[in-house]
Amino acid sequence: MSRSANLFIALIRTHHITSRKKLQRVKRAARQLAIPFVLVRSGGSPGIMYAEGPDESGVTGWVNAVKSLRYKDFQCAQKPIARPVRVDEQTGYAGFNEVASVTEFSEVMQRKGLTAWWEAGMGYKAKE
Repeated sequence: MSRSANLFIALIRTHHITSRKKLQRVKRAARQLAIPFVLVRSGGSPGIMYAEGPDESGVTGWVNAVKSLRYKDFQCAQKPIARPVRVDEQTGYAGFNEVASVTEFSEVMQRKGLTAWWEAGMGYKAKE
């Protein structure tokens, strides 16, 4: 069972994400800023991060915290914006989540109803 919620979301692209130390700081920033869901594609190139939260200031603060880590080729591919997002009430996808492939990341975006938004942010399709 899933429901739709209006949340603030953001997408970050980097050259790669391999440092466990930096990922711990990303996770800590999410916890401190009350960001309930973060998805990271780590382990190589490209590095992709997605966050969703109930308020713009928290998501913007998280983006700034990630930017301060100075990831190579950091790009805020999709700036924080309010969008309807599908939330799975059984799993909730709560907390800090890592996937190993772009395909897995894409599948989560699809389940959340964000495929077009994500593809535009990644440069696969024209911006909405």
